[in-house]
Amino acid sequence: MTIPGPTRMRDDPDRFADCQRAVEDRMLELLGDAQVAGWTKEEVLAAMIEVAENTNLAMHPNVLLSVETELRKLMKKKDV
Repeated sequence: MTIPGPTRMRDDPDRFADCQRAVEDRMLELLGDAQVAGWTKEEVLAAMIEVAENTNLAMHPNVLLSVETELRKLMKKKDV
């Protein structure tokens, strides 16, 4: 299934709603596939949200640097 591309300019207030509609069918397909595999709807939706949030965080360089800094601090404490 192909996801349709945007038809509006980036600053158009309706572009975000268009994007939601564009990915909705694929998400519903994934939800159905996961339920067929044995996962509950609630589990799959919660997992989708978590994956989306983690992916969004991972794409921000400041967050990545912050996580790396905290990991370094923890590793130093471990060695003490």
